[in-house]
Amino acid sequence: MKIYTKTGDSGKTSLIGGRVDKDHLRVEAYGTVDELCSYVGEAITRLNPEKDQDVIAELTEIQLELFDAGADLANWKKVRDCKINQEMIERLEQWIDRHLDSAPEVKKFILPGGHPTSSMIHICRTVTRRAERRVVSLAKVEAINEEVRKYLNRLSDYFFALARAMNARNQVGDILYDRGRDVFR
Repeated sequence: MKIYTKTGDSGKTSLIGGRVDKDHLRVEAYGTVDELCSYVGEAITRLNPEKDQDVIAELTEIQLELFDAGADLANWKKVRDCKINQEMIERLEQWIDRHLDSAPEVKKFILPGGHPTSSMIHICRTVTRRAERRVVSLAKVEAINEEVRKYLNRLSDYFFALARAMNARNQVGDILYDRGRDVFR
């Protein structure tokens, strides 16, 4: 099987429903989601397969859903039904609550860091925020599955909660941004 088609040599790529320039907002959006999926894969490799099976299962499910989100974003002409839905968002909220319950209360912003796994998850969080910004830009000019934007917003919260939970699980304290005032109540 050959993976090169040469159809992109002119600077165009195929979406579900047509071809666009490779720097099109839609391609930027799903490309950033794809990048995020790779970072999530890297985060999985840093987890302990025995101690962190629950988190590995969550992150693997998130990778599948990121592929779904990318497909929804590539669905330019609404050729098929969308995959990202409210149930996925609600499940993320349940995971967020569980992870925050396992971490000590914090009132200040925290700096990314602590345990290496937590640091990698913070990278996932920031790439998620960038993906969300790309989707917001796209939604200003073209129709999208609005659930993708909501999903990404909740996913960044999930990564924040998970990074804190992984620090707690590995008995490493969060690094507080002590120059600011209390922001969490």
